[in-house]
Amino acid sequence: MEENMVKITVIDREGMAHSLEAPTDMNMNMMELCKSYELPVEGTCGGMAMCASCHMYIQSEHDLGQRNDDEEAMLDQAFFVKSNSRLGCQLHISSAFEGLVVQLAEVGQ
Repeated sequence: MEENMVKITVIDREGMAHSLEAPTDMNMNMMELCKSYELPVEGTCGGMAMCASCHMYIQSEHDLGQRNDDEEAMLDQAFFVKSNSRLGCQLHISSAFEGLVVQLAEVGQ
């Protein structure tokens, strides 16, 4: 694999695992990565932590830092929130993401 790439596994809403390669040198976030692989992540607000349509669960033991205030506020209003919930738009891909496993959250009605 290339020097500035990490492997990330995204489990879709049907339970299928997708092994993705993600660049660490483009300031890309998890929402953008999922969209680039045409996975069902809407990103309706364009990555502003205002819609929760990129809600996902961190399944691996990676330390991705704390949720910021905007992310915390949006998750307070989202459906199916768990302790490992994060907004993909707030997770900027870095070398620390190597081997990360996330699952897309159910879509609330």
